[in-house]
Amino acid sequence: MHRQIQKTGGHGTVADAACRPAAGWPVRSIAPAAAPHHRLQAGSSNWQQRQHSRTQSGAATLCRASSTEQAAAPAVSQPAAAAVQAVDYFAIDKRPVVLFDGVCNMCNGGVNFMLDWDKEGVYRFAALQSTPGRQLLTRCGRAPDDISSIVLVEESRCYIKSEAVLRIALRLGMPLPLLAGLALLVPKFVGDPVYDQVANNRYSFFGKSDSCRVSDDGFADRFLGA
Repeated sequence: MHRQIQKTGGHGTVADAACRPAAGWPVRSIAPAAAPHHRLQAGSSNWQQRQHSRTQSGAATLCRASSTEQAAAPAVSQPAAAAVQAVDYFAIDKRPVVLFDGVCNMCNGGVNFMLDWDKEGVYRFAALQSTPGRQLLTRCGRAPDDISSIVLVEESRCYIKSEAVLRIALRLGMPLPLLAGLALLVPKFVGDPVYDQVANNRYSFFGKSDSCRVSDDGFADRFLGA
């Protein structure tokens, strides 16, 4: 897999070469390497300018900046599904995995928020577009190209949409567990439409990045790379 090095504010940001490369920059294969720590750069809007990136280091993965209309992605053939499920990410490490849209500015801001509030290191993370993300989507019975929702993957079950967000908050720092516990009393048929409205317009509201976040130098053990 090829990666490119983009210069941002004097730091080298590791991005996926399958995403749109900047004109004139060379693309070459390199081994995973650590890079200085900073938050993911956002776009040109005022909201995006307030977001600080964390360094994207580690193995680059295939980044398909697909639209949210992929919710109804076609079923995967049995041989393809078997190949995608080749790795058991819970064989040694039992921590849940949060799957997020690696090119979504709002989603990356949410990952930064979770890292800040998860002082105990409860969660691991993987971009939906990455190889681990696609394998875990298949494990959950979802199409490997479906990036329509955040997914909380536990060893024995998976959660999506509003329930995933609230169950993630249950294991973050106080007072988030209390607030999430109350919010879980709201039926999913009420919470999910609200989630869908935001998720379906996340690129329009908050923009998207040309690079796919696959790791973070400050939290190397928390990201599943490919």
